[in-house]
Amino acid sequence: MRTGRRRMTLIATTAAATASLVTAGLLTSVSAQAAAGCRVAYSVASQWPGGFTGNVTVTNLGDPVAGWTLRWSYGAGQQVSQAWGATVSQSGGQVSAANVDYNASLATNGSTSFGFNASWNSANPDPASFTLNDVACTGGTTAPTTPANPTNPGTPTTPPIPSDPPPSVPPPTGLVGWATQNGGTTGGGGAPTTTVTTASALTSALNATGAAVIRVSGTISCSGMLRVRSNKTILGNSGATIAGCGLNISGDRNVIIRNLTFRDWNDDAINVQESATNIWIDHNTFSNGYDGAVDVKRGSDFVTVSWNRVFNHDKAMLLGHSDDNGAQDTGHLRVSYHHNWFDGSRQRNPRVRFGNPVHVFNNYYRANGGYGVASTENAGVLVEGNYFENVRDTYHLGEADSGPGRLVARNNHFVNSPAGQTGGSVASIPYSYQLDTASNVKSIVTAGAGAGRITV
Repeated sequence: MRTGRRRMTLIATTAAATASLVTAGLLTSVSAQAAAGCRVAYSVASQWPGGFTGNVTVTNLGDPVAGWTLRWSYGAGQQVSQAWGATVSQSGGQVSAANVDYNASLATNGSTSFGFNASWNSANPDPASFTLNDVACTGGTTAPTTPANPTNPGTPTTPPIPSDPPPSVPPPTGLVGWATQNGGTTGGGGAPTTTVTTASALTSALNATGAAVIRVSGTISCSGMLRVRSNKTILGNSGATIAGCGLNISGDRNVIIRNLTFRDWNDDAINVQESATNIWIDHNTFSNGYDGAVDVKRGSDFVTVSWNRVFNHDKAMLLGHSDDNGAQDTGHLRVSYHHNWFDGSRQRNPRVRFGNPVHVFNNYYRANGGYGVASTENAGVLVEGNYFENVRDTYHLGEADSGPGRLVARNNHFVNSPAGQTGGSVASIPYSYQLDTASNVKSIVTAGAGAGRITV
């Protein structure tokens, strides 16, 4: 159950009316007043030692505005560290939250919401007042309630997803998730095997027509992006490494990539784009690259990303490349992310646009300095059975200038991490899967994720 403190909505009334009610004894000390022009709801969604997550909803009761800034002050040293759905700055105790592109316009009675993470010390009192575009909205709040176990805020209560299939044992191939749909993913199947040890041999083998099994041996140094054609299985022999370049699956289908180490790539490590379908990316290790470790975009579909480790890297996994590509992406970008080890990877673990449902389950998140999962642009993301450790922003709606998506979270495990922001509903998961107990995920994933953990 989500724990934390809940504040009551600040109701717009006049100061005179409120004063008369207080005099008459009809309002208590937790009643609220606000200048005509705005209504604010402020809540602390979760709290843990040294930090908390706040949610704010502001409603414009005055004339329409084309841009807004909400301000409040903290009196006990709280410091906002990160926000979504607004651009937040702080000077001393005063906090200013300004609109981002997608929520700048607020009609009369229009509302918008944003969230933030912040630090706190021995106390975390409520803000005493708010202003919206310099119109005061002041009011009292309900009494705070500290979580019973601030080290582990617990699992948030979320609505069930309809028609969930019963879990089942994974198939013998080990493939689970969206890549099992649409006819399944077999890669090169039983085609002849080619072993490559040089960049030129790898480039030729990947770009050849017809089904093939390609084995990578040793370290191959390269640059740019190497095109991968349909019906390929790409396997790493023990210690196989691709250094300096990445693999590009563009408009092709039925590709498997397993047991490879990628490092120092100068674009993406693996890029799936232009309506590519049925892709399985499994048991690989990614570190120290320029852009995405695994990016899926431009109408691609039926992808499973499983048992990979990402470390010493910033942008892990992007799903959907831009906010203005909804015409191509809506109805696609269905991806399963499971049993991945997001080992200090800073952000995009994953960052999702448009896809619904996107299934993020049984992953281990450790010390992700930016955030874990972001659901944006009306995406639908199920965050299920994951283990979050020392992650200050586990999951949220919206990111930077991208509008909010929908996110349902259930059965997750939190260690020194808050339960994140949820909202809306997510489409049903159509495939069977075995969900590991979230508290066991850390040991399961660290023992099995990354290259060198399987024999292929």
